[in-house]
Amino acid sequence: MTRRIFLISLLLTFVSVIHASELQPYTASAATPALKLRDMNNKEHDLNQYKGQIVLVQFWATYCTPCRKEMPSMNKMMTKMGKTPFKILAVNMGETEDEVKTFVNEVKPAFTILMDPAGNSIADWRVFAAPSNFIIGPDGKIRYTLFGGVEWDSEELIAKLQALAK
Repeated sequence: MTRRIFLISLLLTFVSVIHASELQPYTASAATPALKLRDMNNKEHDLNQYKGQIVLVQFWATYCTPCRKEMPSMNKMMTKMGKTPFKILAVNMGETEDEVKTFVNEVKPAFTILMDPAGNSIADWRVFAAPSNFIIGPDGKIRYTLFGGVEWDSEELIAKLQALAK
């Protein structure tokens, strides 16, 4: 089991490094998939509740090295977005609550962590790597994607997201 987790982690890290770059415009004609999950306090979140805001939906896992590395920059991003209506919904990909709690206590994300213990949303969103990121515009439609890690608090990313709010 440990060897399998190591190999999966290594593969995901490799895929993330290859795909890490900048936001890519979302060009598919498919509608934004539903996302209705509970957070770590058992409160239900429905992506539809966030219309009128920009939302970063990130699919991540505790064993994902780029995920661990970029979460502090996501915390800084929250601050840099200022008064822009912006939220982060970080969807854990099929791990136990105990695994996620340990990670959260260590990394201290300042945004909502959603639990998907069965991993059902992964298929709906066509997630193939960790982290997988989707920027949802105020209209509820996917505007950008990014597969792999990135420094979320960069001035370029902040400016692009703030422009999306206008």
